[in-house]
Amino acid sequence: MATRDKLKRTMPGRVIGVSIDVNGNQALRMAMQTREQHIRREKATSNICTAQALLANMAAFYAVYHGPEGLRKIGRRVHHLTALFAAGLNHAGLELAHHHFFDTVTINTGDKTDALFSAASDAGYNLRKLNGKLGVSFDETTSLSEVNALLKVLTGKGDAAQFSAIVEADEFAAIPEACRRTSAYLTHEVFNTYQSETRMMRYMKKLENKDFSLTHGMIPLGSCTMKLNAAAEMIPVTWPEFGALHPFVPADQSLGYAELADSLDKMLCEITGYDAMSLQPNSGAQGEYAGLIAIQRYHQSRGDDHRNVCLIPSSAHGTNPASAAMVSMKVVVVGCDDDGNIDVEDLKAKIEKHRDNLSCIMITYPSTHGVYEEAVQEVCELVHEAGGQVYLDGANMNAQVGLTSRASLAQTFLT
Repeated sequence: MATRDKLKRTMPGRVIGVSIDVNGNQALRMAMQTREQHIRREKATSNICTAQALLANMAAFYAVYHGPEGLRKIGRRVHHLTALFAAGLNHAGLELAHHHFFDTVTINTGDKTDALFSAASDAGYNLRKLNGKLGVSFDETTSLSEVNALLKVLTGKGDAAQFSAIVEADEFAAIPEACRRTSAYLTHEVFNTYQSETRMMRYMKKLENKDFSLTHGMIPLGSCTMKLNAAAEMIPVTWPEFGALHPFVPADQSLGYAELADSLDKMLCEITGYDAMSLQPNSGAQGEYAGLIAIQRYHQSRGDDHRNVCLIPSSAHGTNPASAAMVSMKVVVVGCDDDGNIDVEDLKAKIEKHRDNLSCIMITYPSTHGVYEEAVQEVCELVHEAGGQVYLDGANMNAQVGLTSRASLAQTFLT
């Protein structure tokens, strides 16, 4: 199959691309297009979604911007500060639990553990309290003044710089020989080209220009792509009150976060009509996985461990069958009519065929085509009557909250 370059993104099916084989020779390889409506549903295995890919892209661009030398410089600085801290502890007579370290040291504090932990906390530093030990970790945001301040709290002396000559004499003494990397890394030109803000911005713009968005035309696949996160909504992510909070921070130091979570929980329960809400899944794909796990546990609690068939309309998200596969369910595709709605007659036939093993159906409402399924209540009733559960995808919840409550479709799981 061939097409003009400007039309390649609308091609269905498989694409032949040029690659390199294990011997370095040119090779042609057949690849599935990544757009979700082309995934082979019964064999789909990847349930990655935008929210997860965003984190991966952030990590990748961090490496692109700093490059191999930048990352090495960051690592050496962090280790240097850690080594200065360790030297200060040794000089003051405090014993390290381990003599090998990179960015984390553990101190044998014995019966002084509680007192030192409290003193550090009062000074604004959270340490890990273990049985007779304290753990301290540093990262690229750590400054020499912070190392000195913490040493002052723990030892009464706060001049880590005096140990610089000792540390620099054998910079990597605390890192075992077997753990010291000697091979090259991040050798691709992408990681060695964009180490300035202007170059990075131009590179990001170049990548953006390759994408098809609402600025170019209508996106045929509606649903999650219909949502928009405005810049005003994204700005708070850059605030340190959000982005700089450590994941293991003590509960009494994260009361604001807890209040946000509690209020969001209550609002979602009110909007959906559900009794409870889980905020644990951080993406739609993870929500699918969590919802299917809940359905599995429901069946297991009733002694129906054998129920493992998941019905999925052919119009559903590509992540739906992938999530079902991840929890070892058997995917059975339900056909749709010419208008994109679930074919109720085909649904009845599939339910009858798999009645004894039916676990659930995964539906999106409004559908992926942006259409309100007129038979959605009948679909739910048919599945419930056969002993199955209904997983209701939340991609289009904004489109329906003004019209109905999700609890009106009884016994459904929402993401």
